[in-house]
Amino acid sequence: MSDETSAPQISYEDFLKVDIRVGTIVSADPFPEARKPAFKLAIDFGEGIGVKKSSAQITVRHSLEELVGRQVMAVVNFPPRQIGPVRSEVLTLGFPDEEGNVVLAALSHPVPNGGRLF
Repeated sequence: MSDETSAPQISYEDFLKVDIRVGTIVSADPFPEARKPAFKLAIDFGEGIGVKKSSAQITVRHSLEELVGRQVMAVVNFPPRQIGPVRSEVLTLGFPDEEGNVVLAALSHPVPNGGRLF
C-alpha cells in the first residue's frame, strides 16, 4: 500500500504548526473495545508535556511486550479524540507496510523525551 501522490506544498511556517515530539512508552495495554485492533499507550514526553494517552492500531506489526520503553514520535498539539472509552491525547506516528499494517516511526538513537522534530 503506497500513496503515489504527495500532499500540496506548504510553507515552513505551516510545518512548524505541527508539534511532533519524541516520548517513551511507559505502558501498553490491550484495547478490546476498539472497532479496529489497537493498543492503549501511555507515552512520557518529559517535564514540559508529561504523560499522554494514545490509541494506536499497531497490533499486527508490534506486540505489547516490545512497546514499553520504546521511544516513539507523536503529534502533541491535535485536539484530543474520544475513541470508545479512551481519550486519545496524541497521534502516534507510523507508516504502512506492504499490507497496510502500521509500523511505528523509529529513531536511530535515543534522544531526550520531549524533543521536537525539526
